[in-house]
Order: sequence, then structure tokens, then C-alpha cells
Amino acid sequence: MLRWAAFPVLIAAAAFAGWWGPARWTLLLWIPLLLVAFYDAVQRRHSLRRNFPLIARIRWLFEALRPFLYAYVVESPLEGRPFARSERDLIYARAKGDLDAHPFGTELDVYSDEYEWMSHSIAPAMESDRTQRVAVGGSQCTRPYAAALLNISAMSFGSLGAKAIEALNLGAKLGDFYHDTGEGGLSPYHRLHGGDIVWELGSGYFGCRDDAGRFDPVRFQEVAQADQVRMIEIKLSQGAKPGHGGVLPGPKVSAEIAATRGVIEGHDCISPAAHSAFATPVELVEWAARLRELSGGKPVGIKLCVGQPHEIYAVMKAMIETGIRLDYIVVDGAEGGTGAAPVEFSNSLGMPLREGLIFVRNALVGCGLKEEVRLAASGKVHSGAGLAVNCALGADWSNAARAFMFSLGCVQSLKCHTDECPTGVATQDPGRQRGLVVEDKAARVRRFQAATVSALWDITAAMGLDTPWQIQPHHLSERLNSARSDSIDRIYNFYPRGVLLDDPDSVRSARYWKMARAGSFRAAL
Repeated sequence: MLRWAAFPVLIAAAAFAGWWGPARWTLLLWIPLLLVAFYDAVQRRHSLRRNFPLIARIRWLFEALRPFLYAYVVESPLEGRPFARSERDLIYARAKGDLDAHPFGTELDVYSDEYEWMSHSIAPAMESDRTQRVAVGGSQCTRPYAAALLNISAMSFGSLGAKAIEALNLGAKLGDFYHDTGEGGLSPYHRLHGGDIVWELGSGYFGCRDDAGRFDPVRFQEVAQADQVRMIEIKLSQGAKPGHGGVLPGPKVSAEIAATRGVIEGHDCISPAAHSAFATPVELVEWAARLRELSGGKPVGIKLCVGQPHEIYAVMKAMIETGIRLDYIVVDGAEGGTGAAPVEFSNSLGMPLREGLIFVRNALVGCGLKEEVRLAASGKVHSGAGLAVNCALGADWSNAARAFMFSLGCVQSLKCHTDECPTGVATQDPGRQRGLVVEDKAARVRRFQAATVSALWDITAAMGLDTPWQIQPHHLSERLNSARSDSIDRIYNFYPRGVLLDDPDSVRSARYWKMARAGSFRAAL
């Protein structure tokens, strides 16, 4: 195995002997290589390097370069995950204000299951009022909020850097839409430009916790009553890692992050898997009512990735039995997630957005609650067509996270969890954040949101409808195979109003309704 390491030795000896004149000038190069080769030959951790000293390192070089070579050289416009090249290009173009049209027809295979379509009208609608927004907050809410059709989904200060948070909030301010804080608390960078805030409360209660990590109503009230905070969102789970919780390692807990979250600098920051403020569906809605009161009457909702269906029905039964109403529900799809997550969780847990959104829509409509409780969708939406699909499935508005990261300049390097984000978006490294110019990126955030919402209105008009909220399941079609297609309402079940109260045995999910209890998240046996 030392035969490879001997080669640089022979070259060095030849240089001193004068057998090869030019080799003398390469001596300074060969000596370090010789040392590396010798180390590889005697180390015990990697068999390839022991058998092929120095040369085996080329493998690791190409492994490191592989994602970049594939993304920039190999992949086609329709390849690349989580977001295809064509999807990213659309976001970049709209964020920059460039032309976002595509020539020569679609590149999709319209006879494969990758193609779905909205039904246009022979008589497109005339121009309508495109300033319309979603009124969030029922009769129990004294300070309702008018939400835009597309907003910035939850991304915490800590997972994103200070300049990224600042640019997102300034963009939200310029475009008049909201910015969800994520569970990492309301940082000074969220506050700096005054953009509308939805304050998300996770199981760690960051920004409103006591020394033991429990919910502190006094601290919550101090923050929640700020004018900039428009709504409160209780995070039950997220698409990337539902039911998992998380840990921000101590070395990453800077003084700023510690102050924002109310934790100790340099110590591990733990988000438990479950909340301590409630343990049952009834306790959840009662706590939501308390948060609404403490915030001064602002809308309070929940965000979750759908898992066990009976738990959704349990929340519905809790609202019915107590008379307390949540103001809104945000459904996160299993395909979502800006941060890192265990592979098993991101690949194998949680209901995808389409099925989850339909299920929660059916739960609300089936219980006669849809008029009071608004429904939002969060998960990989990046275009006006995606917004239209969500509307067809029951969403009143949509939130996006990764799409807004692209508008900031993210290149999908998949380094979010390493603190080595090359564009300065998902890192706390001041040197890497230097490349992110807040004012420039904020303008890109605003342009992307405005162009995407405008595209939704264009699609709505082409369908002969006056507003996106008129889009129904029968307007959306998808393929079952290359020879058959049908409208969504004939593929999925969409419940009529009140059916879960009047005739629950008639629906396919009747067994889950029977399993659901307002007094417990556990299924009734």
C-alpha cells in the first residue's frame, strides 16, 4: 500500500540528483503531497485512503462538487429537488422584475401524472377589484386582520440570519402582506421595518417563557399587544418534522438569539415535541381563547401538518362543545420545511399538503365551521397556479417559505443546517451575511409576491370568475393515467356542509369521527 506514497519520494530524490531539472521547482509542491500521502497510508479510519494514498481524496472532492455540477451542468429545467430549475427560474425572474414568460409551449408531458390543469372559460371575467383580502377573525375576535393571498411562512431567526429576516420584513412592509416569525420568537430584526407580523408560538414558547420553559402570560401580553403583531399562531407541528421538536445547539445560541428566545446564551435551546400549556383538544381551544384575550382581541389560530385524522376531528368537537372558535387553521404539507430534519421524518411522516388541506377543509365544512374558521395552506407553493390549486381545495390564502428564500437569492445549495449558506440567507455568519443587501432583497421579495398574486388574479379571470375564492374543486383536473383524467371533486371526496353533524356514517372518514373525543387527543377504542 506504500507504493503510491513512494512515488513523490522518487520525484523529490530525482530533483536533488539533477536527473530532472524542472522537478526542482516543484519540490515545494511535492513535499506537502508526500506528507499527505504518508498520513493517508498509515491512518486507520478510511480503507480507501490506506490503499490509495492521496489519490483516494479525489473521490471526496467530486462528492463535494457533485451537487453543484449536477445543478449547473447536468439537470434539465424540469429536474432538481425539492424545487426544479424551472420553478426557481420563475421565482428569480419575478423577484428581479424580469420577463417571466416561457416560449414554445410547455415542457411538461401533458399525458403523464405530472400535468394538471385549471378549466378556463370561453367568456373570461372583466377586471375585478384585485385589492380584496381575507378577513380573519370571527365573532369572538375584536381586532380582525385582513390577510393577503400570499404571505411569508414561518422561518425563525436562528434558522435564517438577521439580514434575511430584516429583508423579508421590509419586503412584507412594502408589499402589505404578513411575515410569520416562526417559533424562534420576535427578534429586533422582525421589528425594525414595521411589517405585519404573525407571531408563532411553538412548544418552547420562545419570547414568552419563564425560567422553566413554560408559557408566561405576562411576557406574552407585553409582546402580543404591540401594533405590529397582527395575529397569533399556535404551532402544533410542521411539515418537515411533525411530532419531533428540535434542538438549537449551544454554540449557535448567540447573545441575540438568546435574548430573542429568552434562553441562556451558549446553552442548547430545546423545543419539546409537545406543548405544556395544554394536553387535550378542549384545553387547546381554551388556551387559544386566553391568548386572544391577552393579545387584545387579535385572531388566534393553529398550524399543523395533518397526521392522525381523528385528532383533527377532536379539535372540531372541542370547538363545538365549548363554543370557542379558532380564528384560522394553517395546514402545512409534509413536503414543506426550510430547516434540517431527520431523514425518516421528512421522508416518511405527515400527510402531503393536498390530502391534508382537503381533510381539514372537509372537517370544517362537515362541522359547519368553515364560515367562522379561515383555512390557509403552507407547503411548496411558488406560483399563481399553485395559489389557484390551493383555493380550489379550500384554502382562503397561502403561505410560502422556500419561495421567499429564493426571492432573497437562495440557490438551493442545501446548506441550510450547516451555517455555511453561500448566499447569506440561512446562516449566522456575518461574513456570509455581508453579501445580502437588505434594501435590494426586500424589493425582490415585494416584486415576487406581487407578481405571483397578480398571476392568480389573471388565472381567476381566465376561468370566468370574479375572485379566487370562487375557484372550486370541479375547476381543477388531474390525470389518473395517460388515458384517463377527471376533475378533483371526482377523485377526492369533498363533504357537504354539516354532514359530520347530521349524517357522519355516510362519509368515508366516519371511523375517525367516532374515534375523536373533545377531551383527549387519544382515539376512543
